Amino acid sequence: MPIIESPTIRFTERQRQVVGLLAEGCSNVEIADVLGVSPRTAKAHCDVLRSKLGVRRRRQIPVAYRAATGEDPLMLG
Repeated sequence: MPIIESPTIRFTERQRQVVGLLAEGCSNVEIADVLGVSPRTAKAHCDVLRSKLGVRRRRQIPVAYRAATGEDPLMLG
């Protein structure tokens, strides 16, 4: 599984998929449907991303991801 690196943060391919789906406005249920996981697992992915990126709200994840990597989160989903 490829890992994307910023100077201090590493992202798995799955985490990049979740960021892209969040950027598109998907809910946990929608993320779960797309990825073939449970909504609880989708929430867990979001929780890890929030922690990794140092943000409090899930809607901040795509913006923080762009700031950390320079990648457009809408191109990931």
